[in-house]
Amino acid sequence: MSDRAGGRRLLVRDLAQLATPAGSEAPLRGDALAAVEVVRDAYVLCEDGRITSFGPMRELHAAFQGTAGELEELDGRGLCAVPGLVDCHTHACFAGDRVDEFELRATGASYEELHAAGGGILATVRATRSAGEANLADAVRRHRRWMRRAGTTTFEAKSGYGLDRETELASLRAIREAGGTATWLGAHAVPPEFGDADAYLDFALAEVLPDAALLAATADVFLEEDAFNVDQARRYLNACHAAGLALRLHGDQFTEQGAIPLAIELGARSVDHLEATGEDGIRMLAASDVVGVLLPASAIFLDRPMPPARALVDAGAAIAIATDFNPGSSFCESLAVVSSLAVTQLRLTPAQALSACTVNAAFVLGVAGDVGRIASGYSADIVLLDATDWRYLAYHLGGDIVATVIERGQVTWSRAAERSQENGPR
Repeated sequence: MSDRAGGRRLLVRDLAQLATPAGSEAPLRGDALAAVEVVRDAYVLCEDGRITSFGPMRELHAAFQGTAGELEELDGRGLCAVPGLVDCHTHACFAGDRVDEFELRATGASYEELHAAGGGILATVRATRSAGEANLADAVRRHRRWMRRAGTTTFEAKSGYGLDRETELASLRAIREAGGTATWLGAHAVPPEFGDADAYLDFALAEVLPDAALLAATADVFLEEDAFNVDQARRYLNACHAAGLALRLHGDQFTEQGAIPLAIELGARSVDHLEATGEDGIRMLAASDVVGVLLPASAIFLDRPMPPARALVDAGAAIAIATDFNPGSSFCESLAVVSSLAVTQLRLTPAQALSACTVNAAFVLGVAGDVGRIASGYSADIVLLDATDWRYLAYHLGGDIVATVIERGQVTWSRAAERSQENGPR
């Protein structure tokens, strides 16, 4: 198995089903969010890391007309194919854990109380700063492997656990080296060596942004009480935009502080969380081009209200779902689990959940024309599910559902190969 490289032709044949968001538009909203094309007894043909054709097996012979060369075949009997999953919101670059806090929350301590006592984000900042760049790179690669096994072929990861120049830049390099889309979350929290948020932003924008803009694709800010207010967030995001970065926001996680109006004002790609979003925010988001990224695993982890997914969809907003994978408030790397939560807790349909963690998530990352669908010309990123119905992706809560992961036309992980290695000579 190799890591994200194109090459010879690959044929996945005799699939029980193939399911992909229909059409070619992005992001999907309204009725289109639930429009999934399902092909039974299907094949997918890939060449040089791209999908060249797909359809029912009876059309396979015609797909081969005029083609030649080496061909690798995968037996898809009893399996379903879906697009490689796209995780558009993770904090996968961190050191240490926060399992002690996890236990304390079980006794009644709130996230805000833990943060005020020096835990929360700042606890991970201490561990991440002390790790060193080589260890951070190892951590991101390890987390990337976890995500891949759960069906994620494209991922975003944020910095924000360094909050100094050296560690923030090391984090962005580690994310890029692991194949992720890097986001500079320079405004995640105020580190202890600064007296207030404005003083910290003076430092971050003058000393870190110029080099962060060379490594990251996007900037993000945590707009929340005890983090950054709307004026500070606007200042930070305007500077990042001037440096060439696309914009995103953490917003409405605990309280409404103006994140949605600011995201719309600045033309941000997304506003993420939305657990505290009310009716006015829903209407504003639905009338805008900003995607609402919903993070149900975080809401479960912190015992918070779920974001108003059904109301957002019914109002016409574009939504995506993501893991929010991080050590403190969502220690979950599986988009399959998040898809289950999206159906059972957010009241999306399996089709809406699939579109939300494929094409719409790809739109948030600016790659919707390349990944997120099984379609001719798209990157051959495909997940084979060990089920005869594609809806098992959401239906089998926490199940061992992923059989094979294909990235750019090559198998990068398979359950069979992993078990063969585990059971090999000792």
